[in-house]
Amino acid sequence: MAKKKEPVKTSSYASYLRWFWGLFLLGILAVVLLFLSASLFGDLPDHTILENPKTNLATEIISSDGKTLGKFYFNDNRTPVDYEDLPQHLVDALIATEDARFHQHSGIDGRGTLRAIVKLGAGGGASTISQQLAKQLFHGEGSKNIVERMFQKVKEWIIAIRLERQYTKEEIITQYFNIYDFGNNADGIKSAASIYFGKQPKDLDLKESAMLVGMFKNSSLYNPRRNPEGVQNRRNVVLAQMQKYGYITERTKDSVQQLDLSLNYTPESHREGIATYFREYLKKFMKDWIEKNPKADGTKYKLYSDGLKVYTTIDSRMQQYAEDAVQQHMKRLQAEFDHQNTPDRNPTAPFLGLDEAEIDALMKRSMRQSERWRKMKYDLKKSNEEIIASFNTPTEMTIFSWKGEIDTIMKPMDSMRYYKKFLHPGMMSMDPETGHVKAWVGGMNYKHFQYDHVKQGKRQVGSTFKPFVYATAIDQLHLSPCDELPDIPYCIEKGKWGNIEDWCPENSNLQYGGTRTLKNGLANSVNTITANLMDKVGPAHVIEMAHKLGVSTEIPEVPSIGLGTVDLSVFEMVAAYATFANKGVYTEPVMVTSIEDKNNTILYQFTPDTKDVLSEEVAYVTVKLLEGVTEGGSGTRLRTQGYEKWRPDYREIITGYPYEFKNPIAGKTGTTQNQSDGWFMGMVPNLVTGVWVGAEDRAAHFKTITYGQGAAMALPIWGVYMKSCYADKDLNISKEEFIAPEELTIRVDCSGEDTEAQADEETPIQDVPDDLDF
Repeated sequence: MAKKKEPVKTSSYASYLRWFWGLFLLGILAVVLLFLSASLFGDLPDHTILENPKTNLATEIISSDGKTLGKFYFNDNRTPVDYEDLPQHLVDALIATEDARFHQHSGIDGRGTLRAIVKLGAGGGASTISQQLAKQLFHGEGSKNIVERMFQKVKEWIIAIRLERQYTKEEIITQYFNIYDFGNNADGIKSAASIYFGKQPKDLDLKESAMLVGMFKNSSLYNPRRNPEGVQNRRNVVLAQMQKYGYITERTKDSVQQLDLSLNYTPESHREGIATYFREYLKKFMKDWIEKNPKADGTKYKLYSDGLKVYTTIDSRMQQYAEDAVQQHMKRLQAEFDHQNTPDRNPTAPFLGLDEAEIDALMKRSMRQSERWRKMKYDLKKSNEEIIASFNTPTEMTIFSWKGEIDTIMKPMDSMRYYKKFLHPGMMSMDPETGHVKAWVGGMNYKHFQYDHVKQGKRQVGSTFKPFVYATAIDQLHLSPCDELPDIPYCIEKGKWGNIEDWCPENSNLQYGGTRTLKNGLANSVNTITANLMDKVGPAHVIEMAHKLGVSTEIPEVPSIGLGTVDLSVFEMVAAYATFANKGVYTEPVMVTSIEDKNNTILYQFTPDTKDVLSEEVAYVTVKLLEGVTEGGSGTRLRTQGYEKWRPDYREIITGYPYEFKNPIAGKTGTTQNQSDGWFMGMVPNLVTGVWVGAEDRAAHFKTITYGQGAAMALPIWGVYMKSCYADKDLNISKEEFIAPEELTIRVDCSGEDTEAQADEETPIQDVPDDLDF
């Protein structure tokens, strides 16, 4: 008997279907609720915020040749770049490593997300570049709380989708590179390329790009300074990813993986890098400009976070040559100064001419004028007794030396005396026609010596002031460089020109006799000739001339100013001398040409400030006088050689000697009483440069003028700097003659009349100064 067919059981299958669709719909509902709750329990950025994300942008200082000199920032050293500034292999490395399907998704990678869920993250993360950008822009590091992190993740998805709608793929890539913190003050790809490799982003090579992209995983862990091995391994992972996705060949991957990191660590801080003293001046300039130029809405620009771009006149190449010249010469000069101030040679080192009581008084004054005293007195409210005790308590400190920083334990009072021994430089270089300042070196190490010796510091100028006297005499009396005056003791009596007593300056070598042309008198810095000219024109007219030339310092109306007793800055002296080179037209020094906001809108544009001071003829005649200084006077060593015959160590101390310049150079050395200050002002037709060297206290100085005169202290810096500038043909520094005016009525060719007491570079160096003033 046939069995009855049993009915098919469909109830379990239908139940399975109901459960499946229920769970599916429940999952959809959960996702919807999750997205809604993310919106309800936390603000999401609207389209205006997405268009203008709040990132702090550093103010960038840009040189005249397009290089970044430095930046002003508090926490974020960030300067944005455009997509066009990113090399293709840098973009390829990012996509291959962080988001291989970047060009296929719209903010969320579904496949990657599903893989991460199924494998619980073991197969790699699922965050797209758009999500990582959203994270960086709007909440930074993820929360460690699982619930909060889940909401954050949903927000990232939402914002990533919005970003993809708002921006192109290229713009998202660019924003991500600009926003990331690469560590060591390297905020954004521009700072990272500069700090780690000394390059612009567009100049990065493959291995450098791969290293920087590798840091996206964790820049704290993969810090190339602290963990170079780990960073190299991570870089090689990036290269492997690039080969996996076809961006590079296996051969390229294998060869580049064998290379080391080749870091060129160039920190970008306010106390390091190039043009530090200039940048400090610029900070004050910008704060003043910001105060006077509010935004359209009345608020003030923020120097450290508004992303301003300050275009300066500084040429990064010339600035580097100037800093190199200073470093080379000051190291050698300091070594000779230290040699002369060992305890057996000078028991009161580094001071000369002071007894112990005077030194004690000097040190106490310095203590009360110090920054340490100010902070303890006014910030910490300490008593005088407590402050004095602190100055005599041994303290851990790092001190400067020419062989490198020294970590030591020293009393602050002892460290002050230690620092008193150092000689300091000040140097500025300027185009006389445009007024553009090309180089500014306010000292030798900004980290340890913040005082600026270009504009802030003023010191006695010595014989470099004499051309103002000569120019006044030429202007008023129509004198010629070939006119002669007697070289005899000369006095301006008491009561005349404001003299309290008779003024009878002596020649530095105490020798007199015969006559000298004005050209010879200035070339050899003969004091009696200057005194004679001062008596003819009077100090009031000389002061008027100096002020018209650009000197702003108040000058006492007495004859002795003719020998340079007044304190002036390098800044003032360069501007004044530039007027001679610029055919009698004073051009105010310019440091900033324009300022732009982060959107490249011009906020400020410089307009030149010029005025006629001298006739073109008087300016030219003064220049011809100054040429005599380097042809047969105190600056002759710029052209000749031979000193080392008489002093074998001369080349070791006089940096760059011999210079052997052949082109026209107008210049003037200056040495003040006791060799406390050494100056050199040098001019060619399109560049005027001034150099000063001296110690903080005038009592610290060379014992003799062998190395204590302007021709030995300051002139070598000018010589080394100019040799570097001439070697760089792109700078186009002139070797031509100064241009004579069309009508020249004053005789300037003194051939055959300039032989009196000429400096002879082939004779032994005597301990008499080239240009000492009394």
